[in-house]
Amino acid sequence: MTPRPFRTVLTASACFCAVACGQTLDAGATRPHGLLPVDERNPVVLMNDGWSDNWAGEYAVLLANGGGPKLAGIVVNAAGTWSDLDENVTGWRALVAAARESGLSGIPDPIASISDKLVRPASGVIEDTLPNRSEGALFILRVSSELSRPYRPLVVATGGRLTDVADAYLIEPALAERIVVVSSLGELSQSGAAMGVPNGEMDPWADAIVSARLRYVQVNAYYDQLTEVPASRLGELPSNALGAFIAAKQPQVYDLDVAADQVAVLAAGFPAFVTAVTRVSGDGSVSPGATEGPELTASREGPAWLVTEGASALAVGHFWELLLDRRTYAR
Repeated sequence: MTPRPFRTVLTASACFCAVACGQTLDAGATRPHGLLPVDERNPVVLMNDGWSDNWAGEYAVLLANGGGPKLAGIVVNAAGTWSDLDENVTGWRALVAAARESGLSGIPDPIASISDKLVRPASGVIEDTLPNRSEGALFILRVSSELSRPYRPLVVATGGRLTDVADAYLIEPALAERIVVVSSLGELSQSGAAMGVPNGEMDPWADAIVSARLRYVQVNAYYDQLTEVPASRLGELPSNALGAFIAAKQPQVYDLDVAADQVAVLAAGFPAFVTAVTRVSGDGSVSPGATEGPELTASREGPAWLVTEGASALAVGHFWELLLDRRTYAR
């Protein structure tokens, strides 16, 4: 099975709804606002491991209270450097508590997901893979069934391994019609992009499954996350629990030479961030014992999207606008 292009799904589903519901959908209401098939109107499940190395969580909670996507869930797993699940969940819970105490609404409790990386079957056939049936996978299935619409699929924005997303597909292949996966993963290559470091090396077989079977957006727009909250601006942070949380976290944020995890949240929920996109395709295969996922090759008819450039300064400006706007905390 290969994923159908988004426009095909949109057109067929919209026509069905128009007939079944006895009403006509406004094409303008279903047309994406930016260069990707999703925008700030799509509900988002945030999936990550560590909480302190990037600003993905802070962007998610601020956007959810400032005109961005509904935050439908936070799934926390463990892998690589962030191998302590209890520590990861504790950090995410602290962010959620600070957000709520500051007046932000619609912030769900983090869900801990225990899973091992998926194992490529001897046959090399994706559907022969044994699923984990992890908490994260089951949550994605449930929430996508509740919130996804043919013209407004659920977004799973990832900043870690793709294990839980691939696991969910293995349990219920119909998931392919209900979600779009937007990931900070891998890096650009001469032919398109590699599904490797960062995040892609954690579960290469899951990378192959997601890129071959689901609607997939890989975000490789470089983003210098040290410009987000520099030491020179700590005094500008709001005098609330979220401001205190950000100040305490600031020294722990990584200095990276690749895209930071928050680019997935930005690409999904702040359309103006994405300034250049190309279509790519992967062959859905990796060799036994592979240390990274498949290569994504540029192709005009490719089923996946690759974000190659982003407006970082614009995103940082929006971050501070939301952070300092009193209306953000009174919704």
